[in-house]
Amino acid sequence: MFLTITTTGTPERPATDLGYLLHKHPEKAQAFSTSYGTAHVLYPEADAERCTAALLLEVDAVALVRRGKGKGRGGAPDAALAQYVNDRPYAASSLLAVALSGVFSSAMKGVCNARPELPAQPRPLRIEVPALPARGGPGLVRQLFEPLGWTVTAEPVPLDTEFPQWGDSRYVRLELESADRTLAEALRHLYVLLPVLDDAKHYWVAPDEVDKLLRAGEGWLPGHPEQKLITSRYLARRWSLTRAATERLELVRLAETDDSEVEEIDNAVGAETETEERPTPLAVRRREAITAALKASGAARVLDLGCGQGQLVQTLLKDPAFTEIVGVDVSMRALTIASRRLKLDRMGERQAARVKLFQGSLAYTDRRIKGYDAAVLSEVIEHLDLPRLPALEYAVFGSARPRTVLVTTPNVEYNVRWESLPAGQVRHGDHRFEWTRAEFRAWAEAVAERHGYGAEFVPVGPDDPEVGPPTQMAVFTLTTPKEAKAA
Repeated sequence: MFLTITTTGTPERPATDLGYLLHKHPEKAQAFSTSYGTAHVLYPEADAERCTAALLLEVDAVALVRRGKGKGRGGAPDAALAQYVNDRPYAASSLLAVALSGVFSSAMKGVCNARPELPAQPRPLRIEVPALPARGGPGLVRQLFEPLGWTVTAEPVPLDTEFPQWGDSRYVRLELESADRTLAEALRHLYVLLPVLDDAKHYWVAPDEVDKLLRAGEGWLPGHPEQKLITSRYLARRWSLTRAATERLELVRLAETDDSEVEEIDNAVGAETETEERPTPLAVRRREAITAALKASGAARVLDLGCGQGQLVQTLLKDPAFTEIVGVDVSMRALTIASRRLKLDRMGERQAARVKLFQGSLAYTDRRIKGYDAAVLSEVIEHLDLPRLPALEYAVFGSARPRTVLVTTPNVEYNVRWESLPAGQVRHGDHRFEWTRAEFRAWAEAVAERHGYGAEFVPVGPDDPEVGPPTQMAVFTLTTPKEAKAA
């Protein structure tokens, strides 16, 4: 991972002043330890006319995985390998932004004790990043940097120069030039916009990221035409943090317009009387979507296959429309926890008659699950090895044959929206796979065709226009009686 900063000078204002600004001597090569590897600072050239400082970040892939608490990818060896073999050591990302803020912290703040007058002096700057992930392509790179006064060159990097027909990768070679810029401004632009373009962070985005964004964005972010996109991506699309940052940026804009202090504007706003609504957790949205689909199907007797700790069973028990709810799981421990959650030992006789829990494997046919109106497989299939899916398919669709079957599973395309999830990992260590929307649709339609069902697809959670919803649900409805299909 590599970045260079170049400036030119005159005998009166030598280019080697860059060494004072960066607090790194041009005649030395220095190394700095980071949580994820080693950052090296060196000067490929340094004289009065031209000076270039280079930051080389060597990423320790093993340390990166360990810092991610060793989250694995279940039984998929190729996916587990992706923890160690990825673009993090080579392409500019949040790792490089963090290294910039650590190694050049004084320069970013505009502080130079040896030459206090230097940080405020604009100078010609040229910044080069050989490999920059750009989710949005060269066009988005220009949209982000050109409003800040940079002359931008963003050349797409081909996937393979030997095979031009494969097209371009998502990486660009970036050059930024400005004839009149302070170094502190340039570093703050890079600190914010590098991870924004990558659209991924290697660490958990906490509330203090709002303060970091506002400090680095001071003087340029409130008036940027892409402020909304920058804020959302920098804060990993976390709704509450993005809203807080947007409100504070609007206060800054109003204060600048009014030529007053932010505190004066903020004090003029009355205290909020309403409690801010928090986003509904995805697990709750999933149960709400399942309940709605079951009610729409008219089901009264429902199976929760792979019921786990009984959260869905508990939700369904609250609705009298469901007269019988059966939870099935292969784990006796999970069933014990579900029993405690439901308080079966203290449940009234009438309520207890509506619910049953029993141990069973979905890889085998089971006469106990025949004859029900509906069956739910919520976040179950991804815990099975792919070769075992046909056995589950036959046990549910071929043998039990409920009138309605609901299947929910993660949408792997949405994983990029969770910055706390390192690249190449699945959402849970026991997941054997996670499917794209196309893969899930292909599987569901094939199952429906084989067993006489129709299949509809329902998004669960916020439906992102680029990557879809976090959870995808298929609603199977029996259209062909078993006897007619056999005939």
